[in-house]
Amino acid sequence: MSQTVTTPKKILVLGATSGIAQATCRIWAAQGASLFLVARSAEKLAAVAQDLQVRGAGFVDTAVADLDDTEQHPALLAHAINALGGMDIAYLAHGILGDQEEAEQEFNAAAQILYTNLLAPVSLLTWLANFCVQRRTGTLAVLSSVAGDRGRKSNYVYGSSKAGLSVFLQGLRNRVDREGVTVLTIKPGPVKTAMTAGMAKSSSFADPDQVAKSIVAAIAARRDVLYVPFLWLPIMFVIRHIPERIFKKLNL
Repeated sequence: MSQTVTTPKKILVLGATSGIAQATCRIWAAQGASLFLVARSAEKLAAVAQDLQVRGAGFVDTAVADLDDTEQHPALLAHAINALGGMDIAYLAHGILGDQEEAEQEFNAAAQILYTNLLAPVSLLTWLANFCVQRRTGTLAVLSSVAGDRGRKSNYVYGSSKAGLSVFLQGLRNRVDREGVTVLTIKPGPVKTAMTAGMAKSSSFADPDQVAKSIVAAIAARRDVLYVPFLWLPIMFVIRHIPERIFKKLNL
């Protein structure tokens, strides 16, 4: 009986040094995937790349880049895809939490969160979506957040950036699905990473390795939206449907 041979994937990872991205890439590396990693820190990027090579990645290349520099996106993305010899998956894990209290007082702080989490990804996704549509194949997997499901006083600037990203992904999915392109919106709850290390109760946050397993499975299944861990799906359903007259009085 003949066996089906699965071809290792060619994967572009943007924001590759984030905790969730690293955990996801470790799974792909063990599957023999080819990976092109992009991040801002040359030192961290080199360490991640070396680790993934040891774990079995079929190919690893890197580029140091500030993904907020949207003018460089076309050249960067073209170079990455050329190095991979194509692209099956683009995984966007680029983003910042920012400082809510500072953003409440200083517009530039709020604008930076919105730019990094929304406008820069829109630039990347516009180019990548057009690339995939031309070839009528590909998956765009993007880290958004459950924080984008409803504005809360504790993180409404970050939440609004992720809300905008999630709605952009909805529209993009509606546009490109008929062209053979999958768009996955990933909505994690709080995850135990370097970005959340200083937050209250961070020790109880989700394990990034478990989150990564769910992400890899959702990409393989061509899902549209992933709440991870799953418990956030019913939690956010309830939160979204609390009447505003009540919600505004809650200490969230």
